Amino acid sequence: MGSFDVLLDGERTQLDAFVEEYRSAVEATLDGLTEEQARRRLVPSATTLLGLLKHVTWMQRVWFEECVGGSSRRELGLVRSPEESFRLADDDTVASVVAAHRDACARARAAVADLPLDVVVTGHRAGPRTLRWVYLQVLRELAHHCGHADILREQVRAG
Repeated sequence: MGSFDVLLDGERTQLDAFVEEYRSAVEATLDGLTEEQARRRLVPSATTLLGLLKHVTWMQRVWFEECVGGSSRRELGLVRSPEESFRLADDDTVASVVAAHRDACARARAAVADLPLDVVVTGHRAGPRTLRWVYLQVLRELAHHCGHADILREQVRAG
């Protein structure tokens, strides 16, 4: 393995580590909360802590199962828009949404396990992307939503 290959392998390792860190962080914002606290609306939008995890789950399925895997949202049973992905069903619980998130993460890991970062994936409706681009997009969204979740958790714990 040449030095450039080692550099690329290190890049993939670091991207995986960052994504895993943020996946865990967004899940951790629900630790110790009641079902009511997890569903509490503290902002004018439909954003709740439980809804954020549901959205992050949807987002990862879109990028890894639709974009990388090539299955349509319809085939995957996913809602069509990001706004819809925040909506909680009556039977959504902390346990069920966490389980769905963990399942989506496992599917994402499997979808990319044997793919190099430079592979071009074609399942996104806006056109081809490299896997590296998908990783960076997912990382950006996870970090963004972790910030929202941290603030909401602080408000829930204070109230």
